[in-house]
Amino acid sequence: MSLSYAVILGSVRGHRQGIKAARFVLTKLVERGHAATLVDAAASQLPPLDRMYKEFPTGEAPAEMERLAELFRSVDGFVIVSGEYNHGPPPALMNLLDHFLEEYFYRPSGIVCYSAGGFGGVRAAMQLRMSLAEMGMASIPSIYPVLRIGQAFQDDGTPTDAAAHGRIKRFLDELDWYAEALRDRRAKGLPR
Repeated sequence: MSLSYAVILGSVRGHRQGIKAARFVLTKLVERGHAATLVDAAASQLPPLDRMYKEFPTGEAPAEMERLAELFRSVDGFVIVSGEYNHGPPPALMNLLDHFLEEYFYRPSGIVCYSAGGFGGVRAAMQLRMSLAEMGMASIPSIYPVLRIGQAFQDDGTPTDAAAHGRIKRFLDELDWYAEALRDRRAKGLPR
């Protein structure tokens, strides 16, 4: 059965490389027959957090915030694409995520992390796990780290190493498993 995902990209840099990893993930999700929507912090341009979506009276949230809340409520899971800035996730990613809360509840997240060097963003991923769990979208056990992001993909998201297709398979298999399980359980009701 088809699933739906929001792929959240947290970099707003002019020459960002993470967009390549996001394009790769989007392609792989669509190849599996899933719906996948890119949520780009650079395109969304949410302001620095002053009020969360839930703090606006019904119908008074900014249009982009309303659009994202509707999307997040409709998906089965999330893929978070995060660079590593000073051993942590980018501020733009955390700002985008922090605007919402209940919209994430009881949906899994998978972390695709990257860096320019040999660690592949795993230090940022470990910090992200804590925040994502607190937001109600705990991350799956596997992560998908991308080392040397500048050389890992072509601009369109095609990997320069064909082995990338095999490496992402287990990650997406696990994400799909959690998304299906939680979707089925949400349909039976939520904890009160």
